[in-house]
Amino acid sequence: MLFACAIIALIVILFSHWVYRWRNPKCNGVLPPGSMGLPIIGETIQYFTPYASDDVPPFVQKRVARYGPIFRTSIVGQPIVVSTDADVNYRVFQQEGNAFQIWYTESLFQIIGKQSVVAHHGDFHKYLKSLTFKFVSPEALRERLIYEMDASTQESLSSWSKLGKLDARDGTAELVFKYAARKMLGYDESRDRQKLRDSYKAFMDGLISFPLNIPGTPFHACLQGRKKAMKVIHDIFEKKRSGNNGATNDYDFADHLLEEIKKEDTFLNEEIARDLVFLFLFAAHETTSTSLTVALRYLDTHPRVMAELKREHENILEKRETEDFGVSWKEYKSMTFTHMVINETVRLANIAPGILRKVVKEVDVKGYTIPAGWTIMVCPPAIHLDPNLYENPLEFNPWRWEGKELHVGSKSFMAFAGGTRLCVGADYAKVQMSLFLHYLVTQYTWRVLPGAERIRTPTGIQFPKGLPIEISKNK
Repeated sequence: MLFACAIIALIVILFSHWVYRWRNPKCNGVLPPGSMGLPIIGETIQYFTPYASDDVPPFVQKRVARYGPIFRTSIVGQPIVVSTDADVNYRVFQQEGNAFQIWYTESLFQIIGKQSVVAHHGDFHKYLKSLTFKFVSPEALRERLIYEMDASTQESLSSWSKLGKLDARDGTAELVFKYAARKMLGYDESRDRQKLRDSYKAFMDGLISFPLNIPGTPFHACLQGRKKAMKVIHDIFEKKRSGNNGATNDYDFADHLLEEIKKEDTFLNEEIARDLVFLFLFAAHETTSTSLTVALRYLDTHPRVMAELKREHENILEKRETEDFGVSWKEYKSMTFTHMVINETVRLANIAPGILRKVVKEVDVKGYTIPAGWTIMVCPPAIHLDPNLYENPLEFNPWRWEGKELHVGSKSFMAFAGGTRLCVGADYAKVQMSLFLHYLVTQYTWRVLPGAERIRTPTGIQFPKGLPIEISKNK
């Protein structure tokens, strides 16, 4: 009996010590204030709770009010410091590869690919980024891509008007994906039997799910979607290498990568190349289409913005010498108000509400010490919705950008991330959005139908029932 009591007492002591160590992690300095939550679970449940407002996530708001702009927590078993401080966030981006490096959970690496560009660091990451940038650079956009995007956008909007009513969330995703797949792979769904976008839709539906790889679970469906998409990409690479791709003669990104693989001094192999294509299609499919959906939602409820946008684009048409000619690069660069609308849209959309970086060596920030091995989460919504930086931050007001240089990465604007991880496709996305808005406001009449709703999660904004719209072409 005495022995049993001693064992129980020892277990209680060890458990109490474990709980104490969990709640009070070791640190050579002063940790940021906060709570580590329950052992192992941490504050994961609170963090992943969906919410309906466009404001800063309630999880962050409550803790900033209690602990200040920098606080500690634990999510999915990982000790994390959350930063809502603009200076700290900027420092994290600028010291990428030194004190910080990109980090994702193991389950997310399973989804996006362990050889994708986001998995690499340092010189190899720069090399992969440069390969992509060459294909979507401002020069490539100006000389070639803008005209192809123009034709593709007109074709998609024309098909919308023939439907009359549609889900704009799905429509914008198809519009963006269709062009990206053609430029990345020479893929044409009307010709190819393997439906690449169906695989991506299955992938996207399970992207945010508990990492349980059992048939019937969303995570399993997500991995299966990736597997099917990668098979399509693999088959296209094989056909291209054999010279029997059956595709258009247009030079695409896959051709560019296959040429790079043939070089003697290359760092590239085909596995990395396929993951690079997969990730670009994922990024284009999700980020640009979501931004366009959010733009439609805001424009529908802000007639003054819509009127000014229409005025700008009708003015472009009045000055155009050749009536049947598409949007030129000069015209695109003249779309001042359109660029303001896009900036305001992505500021409020907050498509990436949390950006993670691993702390590779102990760092001191604002009087606190963050141990090596921890993760720091940059919180863009806290910056984009800071009333000290943006007056009436929840208001959709493109005029707030008037007279400002529209940088894609700064301390107060990080919709496209920052530092060495600044989104390589930022200009590509902005051109595509601008072309969409140009034709939408000059050639079509449309409205959002009742029933649209949106929720937010730690991974971004979602439209559970889509965004139903009614659209017709002007006579």
